[in-house]
Amino acid sequence: MIRVCFAGVTGWTAPSIVAAIDAADDLSLSCGVARSAAGRRLSDVTASRSEGFVYASVSEALQSAEVDVLVDYTSAAAVKENVLTAVRAGVHVVVGSSGLTSDDYAELDRLARERGVGVVAAGNFSIMAAVMKQAAALAAQYLQHWEILDYASAEKPDVPSGTSRELAESLAEVRTPESAAPLPRLEGPVEARGAEVAGTRIHSVRLPSFVVTTEIVFAGAGERLVMRHDPGESPDPYVDGTLLAIRKAGDVPGVRRGLDSLL
Repeated sequence: MIRVCFAGVTGWTAPSIVAAIDAADDLSLSCGVARSAAGRRLSDVTASRSEGFVYASVSEALQSAEVDVLVDYTSAAAVKENVLTAVRAGVHVVVGSSGLTSDDYAELDRLARERGVGVVAAGNFSIMAAVMKQAAALAAQYLQHWEILDYASAEKPDVPSGTSRELAESLAEVRTPESAAPLPRLEGPVEARGAEVAGTRIHSVRLPSFVVTTEIVFAGAGERLVMRHDPGESPDPYVDGTLLAIRKAGDVPGVRRGLDSLL
Protein backbone atom coordinates (compact mmCIF):
# COMPACT_ATOMS: atom_id res chain seq x y z
CA MET A 1 0.00 0.00 0.00
CA ILE A 2 1.39 3.42 -1.01
CA ARG A 3 0.59 6.07 1.59
CA VAL A 4 -0.02 9.50 0.09
CA CYS A 5 0.11 13.02 1.51
CA PHE A 6 -1.76 15.52 -0.68
CA ALA A 7 -0.47 19.09 -0.39
CA GLY A 8 -3.14 21.45 -1.66
CA VAL A 9 -5.94 19.17 -0.53
CA THR A 10 -8.54 21.96 -0.60
CA GLY A 11 -7.52 23.05 -4.10
CA TRP A 12 -9.20 22.75 -7.48
CA THR A 13 -7.50 19.51 -8.53
CA ALA A 14 -8.00 17.71 -5.22
CA PRO A 15 -11.56 16.28 -5.33
CA SER A 16 -11.10 14.10 -8.42
CA ILE A 17 -7.63 12.88 -7.42
CA VAL A 18 -8.63 12.21 -3.80
CA ALA A 19 -11.62 10.17 -4.98
CA ALA A 20 -9.37 8.14 -7.28
CA ILE A 21 -6.89 7.46 -4.47
CA ASP A 22 -9.75 6.25 -2.27
CA ALA A 23 -10.97 3.96 -5.05
CA ALA A 24 -7.54 2.40 -5.69
CA ASP A 25 -6.65 -0.88 -3.99
CA ASP A 26 -2.94 -0.02 -3.74
CA LEU A 27 -3.15 3.60 -2.55
CA SER A 28 -4.29 5.29 0.66
CA LEU A 29 -4.58 8.96 1.62
CA SER A 30 -2.79 9.28 4.95
CA CYS A 31 -2.90 13.07 5.37
CA GLY A 32 -3.30 16.39 3.61
CA VAL A 33 -1.80 19.88 3.71
CA ALA A 34 -3.80 23.10 3.61
CA ARG A 35 -3.37 26.04 5.95
CA SER A 36 -7.07 26.95 5.72
CA ALA A 37 -8.16 23.51 6.98
CA ALA A 38 -5.32 22.64 9.36
CA GLY A 39 -6.33 20.52 12.34
CA ARG A 40 -9.45 19.07 10.71
CA ARG A 41 -10.03 15.51 9.56
CA LEU A 42 -9.68 14.76 5.87
CA SER A 43 -13.17 13.28 5.88
CA ASP A 44 -14.55 16.65 7.05
CA VAL A 45 -12.61 18.69 4.50
CA THR A 46 -12.94 16.36 1.51
CA ALA A 47 -15.16 13.46 0.51
CA SER A 48 -12.37 11.04 1.39
CA ARG A 49 -12.95 8.03 3.62
CA SER A 50 -9.52 8.59 5.17
CA GLU A 51 -9.27 9.00 8.93
CA GLY A 52 -6.17 11.16 8.58
CA PHE A 53 -5.82 14.86 9.32
CA VAL A 54 -4.99 18.04 7.45
CA TYR A 55 -1.84 19.92 8.52
CA ALA A 56 -0.64 23.47 8.01
CA SER A 57 2.67 22.51 6.39
CA VAL A 58 4.37 19.61 4.66
CA SER A 59 6.93 19.47 7.44
CA GLU A 60 4.22 19.02 10.07
CA ALA A 61 2.40 16.43 7.98
CA LEU A 62 5.49 14.28 7.44
CA GLN A 63 6.32 14.40 11.15
CA SER A 64 2.78 13.38 12.13
CA ALA A 65 1.79 10.68 9.62
CA GLU A 66 3.31 7.77 7.71
CA VAL A 67 3.90 8.92 4.13
CA ASP A 68 5.53 7.25 1.12
CA VAL A 69 4.70 9.83 -1.56
CA LEU A 70 3.96 13.55 -1.35
CA VAL A 71 1.69 14.90 -4.09
CA ASP A 72 2.09 18.66 -4.44
CA TYR A 73 -0.65 20.69 -6.10
CA THR A 74 -0.04 23.95 -4.25
CA SER A 75 1.45 27.11 -5.76
CA ALA A 76 4.58 28.48 -7.35
CA ALA A 77 5.41 30.21 -4.07
CA ALA A 78 5.21 27.05 -1.94
CA VAL A 79 6.21 24.16 -4.16
CA LYS A 80 10.02 24.33 -3.93
CA GLU A 81 10.16 24.31 -0.13
CA ASN A 82 7.53 21.55 -0.02
CA VAL A 83 9.52 19.32 -2.35
CA LEU A 84 12.83 19.97 -0.60
CA THR A 85 11.22 19.13 2.75
CA ALA A 86 9.91 15.83 1.43
CA VAL A 87 13.14 14.79 -0.27
CA ARG A 88 15.16 15.56 2.87
CA ALA A 89 12.72 13.35 4.79
CA GLY A 90 13.21 10.47 2.35
CA VAL A 91 9.70 10.80 0.87
CA HIS A 92 9.12 10.41 -2.87
CA VAL A 93 7.39 13.32 -4.60
CA VAL A 94 4.93 13.97 -7.41
CA VAL A 95 5.09 17.63 -8.45
CA GLY A 96 1.95 19.01 -10.08
CA SER A 97 2.61 22.67 -9.23
CA SER A 98 4.28 25.02 -11.67
CA GLY A 99 6.90 27.63 -10.83
CA LEU A 100 10.11 25.57 -10.61
CA THR A 101 12.90 26.51 -13.01
CA SER A 102 15.43 24.24 -14.71
CA ASP A 103 17.99 25.34 -12.08
CA ASP A 104 15.56 24.37 -9.32
CA TYR A 105 15.13 20.93 -10.87
CA ALA A 106 18.89 20.48 -11.14
CA GLU A 107 19.22 21.26 -7.43
CA LEU A 108 16.39 18.88 -6.56
CA ASP A 109 17.86 16.16 -8.75
CA ARG A 110 21.20 16.30 -6.93
CA LEU A 111 19.54 16.14 -3.52
CA ALA A 112 17.12 13.38 -4.54
CA ARG A 113 19.93 11.21 -5.88
CA GLU A 114 21.90 11.73 -2.67
CA ARG A 115 18.88 10.63 -0.61
CA GLY A 116 17.78 7.82 -2.94
CA VAL A 117 14.42 9.53 -3.48
CA GLY A 118 12.36 9.66 -6.65
CA VAL A 119 10.70 12.86 -7.93
CA VAL A 120 8.27 12.90 -10.84
CA ALA A 121 7.47 16.43 -12.01
CA ALA A 122 5.13 17.40 -14.81
CA GLY A 123 3.73 20.69 -15.94
CA ASN A 124 0.65 18.72 -16.92
CA PHE A 125 -0.48 15.26 -15.79
CA SER A 126 -2.92 14.77 -18.64
CA ILE A 127 -2.16 11.72 -20.79
CA MET A 128 -3.23 13.70 -23.87
CA ALA A 129 -0.83 16.52 -23.00
CA ALA A 130 1.96 13.96 -22.65
CA VAL A 131 1.15 12.54 -26.08
CA MET A 132 1.20 16.06 -27.56
CA LYS A 133 4.63 16.65 -26.03
CA GLN A 134 5.97 13.48 -27.64
CA ALA A 135 4.44 14.43 -31.00
CA ALA A 136 5.99 17.91 -30.77
CA ALA A 137 9.41 16.38 -30.10
CA LEU A 138 9.02 14.25 -33.22
CA ALA A 139 8.03 17.30 -35.29
CA ALA A 140 10.99 19.30 -33.97
CA GLN A 141 13.37 16.75 -35.50
CA TYR A 142 12.29 17.88 -38.96
CA LEU A 143 10.97 21.46 -38.57
CA GLN A 144 12.97 24.59 -37.76
CA HIS A 145 10.40 27.20 -36.71
CA TRP A 146 7.93 27.06 -33.81
CA GLU A 147 6.42 29.16 -31.03
CA ILE A 148 4.17 28.34 -28.08
CA LEU A 149 0.91 29.96 -27.00
CA ASP A 150 0.25 29.52 -23.30
CA TYR A 151 -3.34 30.12 -22.14
CA ALA A 152 -4.53 30.11 -18.53
CA SER A 153 -7.04 31.81 -16.25
CA ALA A 154 -6.66 35.39 -15.13
CA GLU A 155 -5.99 34.10 -11.60
CA LYS A 156 -2.87 32.12 -12.56
CA PRO A 157 0.07 34.29 -11.43
CA ASP A 158 3.04 32.40 -12.87
CA VAL A 159 4.07 32.90 -16.48
CA PRO A 160 4.64 30.91 -18.53
CA SER A 161 2.77 27.88 -17.25
CA GLY A 162 4.70 24.82 -16.16
CA THR A 163 3.25 22.93 -19.13
CA SER A 164 4.62 25.43 -21.66
CA ARG A 165 7.97 25.77 -19.89
CA GLU A 166 8.39 21.99 -19.77
CA LEU A 167 7.48 21.69 -23.47
CA ALA A 168 10.01 24.36 -24.47
CA GLU A 169 12.78 22.81 -22.40
CA SER A 170 12.09 19.34 -23.77
CA LEU A 171 12.20 20.62 -27.37
CA ALA A 172 15.56 22.26 -26.64
CA GLU A 173 16.93 18.74 -26.17
CA VAL A 174 15.96 18.06 -29.81
CA ARG A 175 17.10 21.38 -31.32
CA THR A 176 16.87 25.14 -30.85
CA PRO A 177 14.33 26.68 -33.22
CA GLU A 178 15.48 29.17 -35.81
CA SER A 179 13.93 32.60 -35.37
CA ALA A 180 11.78 33.61 -38.34
CA ALA A 181 11.64 37.19 -37.02
CA PRO A 182 14.86 38.09 -35.15
CA LEU A 183 14.35 40.75 -32.49
CA PRO A 184 16.87 43.26 -33.99
CA ARG A 185 14.70 43.45 -37.11
CA LEU A 186 11.58 44.44 -35.21
CA GLU A 187 10.15 47.89 -34.50
CA GLY A 188 8.26 48.53 -31.26
CA PRO A 189 8.42 46.92 -27.81
CA VAL A 190 10.15 43.53 -27.99
CA GLU A 191 7.90 42.31 -25.15
CA ALA A 192 5.22 41.85 -27.80
CA ARG A 193 7.23 38.85 -29.01
CA GLY A 194 6.79 37.02 -25.72
CA ALA A 195 9.44 35.50 -23.47
CA GLU A 196 12.22 33.18 -24.54
CA VAL A 197 12.48 29.88 -22.66
CA ALA A 198 15.20 27.45 -23.75
CA GLY A 199 15.27 29.11 -27.16
CA THR A 200 11.50 29.03 -27.77
CA ARG A 201 9.27 32.13 -27.78
CA ILE A 202 6.30 31.68 -25.43
CA HIS A 203 3.29 34.01 -25.42
CA SER A 204 1.27 33.82 -22.19
CA VAL A 205 -2.41 34.75 -22.36
CA ARG A 206 -4.20 35.21 -19.03
CA LEU A 207 -7.97 35.60 -19.37
CA PRO A 208 -11.15 34.38 -17.66
CA SER A 209 -12.59 31.00 -18.72
CA PHE A 210 -9.27 29.36 -19.61
CA VAL A 211 -7.79 26.47 -17.64
CA VAL A 212 -4.26 25.58 -18.87
CA THR A 213 -4.35 25.31 -22.64
CA THR A 214 -1.11 24.82 -24.54
CA GLU A 215 -0.69 25.36 -28.27
CA ILE A 216 2.47 24.92 -30.30
CA VAL A 217 2.65 26.26 -33.84
CA PHE A 218 5.20 24.87 -36.29
CA ALA A 219 5.53 26.89 -39.51
CA GLY A 220 7.35 26.59 -42.80
CA ALA A 221 7.09 27.95 -46.30
CA GLY A 222 3.42 27.84 -47.27
CA GLU A 223 2.23 25.58 -44.43
CA ARG A 224 1.61 25.32 -40.69
CA LEU A 225 1.25 22.47 -38.19
CA VAL A 226 -0.69 23.31 -35.02
CA MET A 227 -0.84 21.05 -31.95
CA ARG A 228 -3.11 22.07 -29.08
CA HIS A 229 -4.10 20.51 -25.78
CA ASP A 230 -7.37 22.06 -24.67
CA PRO A 231 -8.76 20.68 -21.38
CA GLY A 232 -12.18 21.43 -19.99
CA GLU A 233 -12.95 23.08 -16.67
CA SER A 234 -12.75 19.85 -14.67
CA PRO A 235 -9.58 18.36 -13.12
CA ASP A 236 -10.55 14.90 -14.42
CA PRO A 237 -7.91 14.90 -17.21
CA TYR A 238 -5.15 14.95 -14.60
CA VAL A 239 -6.29 11.98 -12.51
CA ASP A 240 -4.86 9.00 -14.40
CA GLY A 241 -1.49 10.66 -14.92
CA THR A 242 -1.20 11.66 -11.26
CA LEU A 243 -1.97 8.13 -10.07
CA LEU A 244 0.56 6.70 -12.54
CA ALA A 245 3.19 9.10 -11.16
CA ILE A 246 2.37 8.14 -7.55
CA ARG A 247 2.90 4.48 -8.39
CA LYS A 248 6.13 5.12 -10.33
CA ALA A 249 7.70 7.87 -8.20
CA GLY A 250 9.88 5.55 -6.14
CA ASP A 251 11.18 3.48 -9.05
CA VAL A 252 14.17 5.67 -9.94
CA PRO A 253 16.19 8.06 -7.71
CA GLY A 254 16.41 11.62 -8.93
CA VAL A 255 14.10 13.88 -10.90
CA ARG A 256 12.14 12.70 -13.93
CA ARG A 257 10.39 15.50 -15.79
CA GLY A 258 7.26 15.09 -17.85
CA LEU A 259 4.52 12.49 -17.66
CA ASP A 260 5.75 11.17 -20.99
CA SER A 261 8.88 9.91 -19.18
CA LEU A 262 6.61 7.29 -17.56
CA LEU A 263 4.68 6.24 -20.67
